[in-house]
Amino acid sequence: MDIDSLRSFLAIVDTGSFTRAAAQIHRTQSAISMQIKRLEEELGSPLFDREKRPLSLSFAGQRLVSHARRLIAGHDEALEAFKREDTSRPIRIGCPDDYAESLLPDFISTLRSRIGEQTFDVLCASSTRLRQRLDSGELDMAILTRSPDSDEGWLLKHDKGVWVCGSDTSLLHRRPLPIALFDKNCKFHSTALDGLGKFGIEVDLVAFTTSASTLHGLARANLAISAMASSSVPLDLQLIDSGSLPPLPAVDIVVVTASRSHPLITPSVISQISQAFLVQEQSHMHIA
Repeated sequence: MDIDSLRSFLAIVDTGSFTRAAAQIHRTQSAISMQIKRLEEELGSPLFDREKRPLSLSFAGQRLVSHARRLIAGHDEALEAFKREDTSRPIRIGCPDDYAESLLPDFISTLRSRIGEQTFDVLCASSTRLRQRLDSGELDMAILTRSPDSDEGWLLKHDKGVWVCGSDTSLLHRRPLPIALFDKNCKFHSTALDGLGKFGIEVDLVAFTTSASTLHGLARANLAISAMASSSVPLDLQLIDSGSLPPLPAVDIVVVTASRSHPLITPSVISQISQAFLVQEQSHMHIA
């Protein structure tokens, strides 16, 4: 038997009226009448004695009342148990490694301030791989980079690519130019190599990786220059004058949720997070 139909049946029993029951459960009277008709067809007996006023239960209706209350109570108890279990599980979030130190802590802090002290299961990978994990249901949400002309996800921050190096700026004049980049799934990888080629600069690709700390370490050790988002540049690395190397693209940092996400990750919550980050970005721009 349909649980919603049983709820409508009990609403009629408790109010003594189809009209009052419809108002109480926010259904039309005709919709409730159809539900009762389907129950009666399923049971093979009328549930109400419609000839009497006020409305009274038939013998079959009297028998159904106790069964209906037990069925609904059991249904609601099971549903609540699964909801509690589901909301208590860790929230699976993906993030590119270059934002794991610079942006992810603020994101988790802001999110926890709205949904409570949840645990996060964090996966660091490229935006391309994180999209695949979202599509397969392995992640609840992910922080990604998108092109500025895309409408994907909720915007967190506008960013741009920059060239960086360690303390030894003479590295810029070495040919072939030693560089270290994020892996081929990163937007800056192909843009950097294509741009350097168009500038006629021969390249020594020292390494490519998904690890931001590896790029930072190679630049810090003066083994290579690198290209990355401006928000992920550590304080001990230098920005390279944009005129001496090809420009790198602007990107937007967004948060994207899975089609079936964690119950606490609602569009309303994510919209609030997005607004909080954009307000913070605007305030930093005014200060600068």
